[in-house]
Amino acid sequence: MLEIHKQILVDENQKPVAVEIPFDEFQRIEEVLENFGLAKLMDETENDERFSGDAAREYYESLKAGDVED
Repeated sequence: MLEIHKQILVDENQKPVAVEIPFDEFQRIEEVLENFGLAKLMDETENDERFSGDAAREYYESLKAGDVED
């Protein structure tokens, strides 16, 4: 399990309002979340139509150019 060294910031009523963590730990958390999201997306799209490499590049370029609607 990822160990997180956190400091809880409270307001004048001692109500928690924020959490402060070291930046390198934040980056590890962000990487874990991105990997989880990617794995979930891969699972959800396992049976979707597949593009060839060239078709995928062409589609990606059209997205960047704004040519394709959702």
